[in-house]
Amino acid sequence: MMVARLDMGKARRPRTRRSLASSQSFESFVIDQLADVGDIVARRMFGGAGLYCAGLFIGIIARDVLYLKVDAENLPEVRAAGARPFRPYADRPSSMKYYSVPVGILESAPELVKWARRAIRAAQRARRPPTSDARESDD
Repeated sequence: MMVARLDMGKARRPRTRRSLASSQSFESFVIDQLADVGDIVARRMFGGAGLYCAGLFIGIIARDVLYLKVDAENLPEVRAAGARPFRPYADRPSSMKYYSVPVGILESAPELVKWARRAIRAAQRARRPPTSDARESDD
């Protein structure tokens, strides 16, 4: 049963956060599997790790799960493979634009490299400024 606590007149949600920590061995495994992508750098964040390639944030390792960047272009294929959205906290309904990599893909370096390259392209698209026709006109 969920019970909200009252503090200074404001209702608070009960704490449901879990650590995002991952094992060093899983992080090393992922980096090894991604060797053919190029220089992948893992940076510690919130107990897990952020994955960068050429300065682009392309993935997250949290709780020994690899999540890669998605956008409208690669999301249908990722969902069809059974990937799940990264939701670090159960009490927050929205997800970030990162989806889990299914075990079968994770264990196949050539397949994982394909997924990582799609994540890199998604990160590149996200980095681009909007085109002039996508901006609202003041006319």
